[in-house]
Amino acid sequence: MQKTRWAILGPGAIAESFAKWLPSSEHGELRAVASRDPERAAVFATRYGAEISGTYAEILARDDVDAVYVATVHTTHADLAVAALEAGKAVLCEKPLAPSAAETERVLAAAERAGLPVVEAYKHRFSPLARAIDRRLQWGQVTLPLQVRTQFGFEAGSRDGRLFDPELAGGAIFDVGGYPVSFAVAVAASAGVALEHLNLEAAHGRVGGATGHVEGGVDVYSTAWLGAEGFTAYVDCSIDTQLSKRADIVGDGGWITLESAFGERDLSPTTLDHFHDGRRTTIEVAQVHPFAAEADAVSRALRDGRLESRAMPWEQTRTVARLLDAWHATVMAGVR
Repeated sequence: MQKTRWAILGPGAIAESFAKWLPSSEHGELRAVASRDPERAAVFATRYGAEISGTYAEILARDDVDAVYVATVHTTHADLAVAALEAGKAVLCEKPLAPSAAETERVLAAAERAGLPVVEAYKHRFSPLARAIDRRLQWGQVTLPLQVRTQFGFEAGSRDGRLFDPELAGGAIFDVGGYPVSFAVAVAASAGVALEHLNLEAAHGRVGGATGHVEGGVDVYSTAWLGAEGFTAYVDCSIDTQLSKRADIVGDGGWITLESAFGERDLSPTTLDHFHDGRRTTIEVAQVHPFAAEADAVSRALRDGRLESRAMPWEQTRTVARLLDAWHATVMAGVR
């Protein structure tokens, strides 16, 4: 298999991790770096050994780039992804693929027209631990009715920057809320829940399925309840409070618990506790570098002529985008 020649679009903090770990991938190599500021792109390219740098338009026009990693602010994801696809490049895009369901559909439609893969980079979905959870649900070791509880949050400290800018789709829901939502969506899919039936639902007497705290036009802490027949998920996110990365799946016949469902930025989670058939076991799996695993997922899709990754299929990307839209709209509508 030939190496996939990558370009990074947006040489920011998250791109540092991608550039650091891409050499650990089986099939990828860093070819180019692009930015609105060519000098910034050149400095980043030199630091990570990329041969080429330039503006977005200059890099996308090249025929020696096969795929791009979109690592810019949320509100620019869709435009850059569509431009890359129209230029004949596969796309790995940081989450969320776009900060609305409509924009997400625009990107996926562009991928269909181009016949090229688009993969949304929810890093925990590309780990061996995710496959271990999927298998146990598919094997019926934990079955419907299911209840999921998971959360992701951190204390940002300073109230400036993109996280607290509503014009840049700031806030907890779009920045970290997608992690617990994507976890819940994956569990539902593996358990056989029809994802089109998964929606916000009223729970514990709360109307609308979500609540949260808003400051300066962005949500800083929020909780949502997701439901379908036989399935309920409680998800929390925050950018002003440290939350655990724990996840619990409880159902008929057993349960699965992860003390760290999402791992660290550069390392995947490795352990789950599983209770089934009257016995509790601890499952250990291999650790991977998430950025390398994401890149390889794109490379394999390119090789096989597929438009999506099996680890994060488009049906799940669409469902997560729809649920984040509804969650965000419900919380913002509650602002007085």
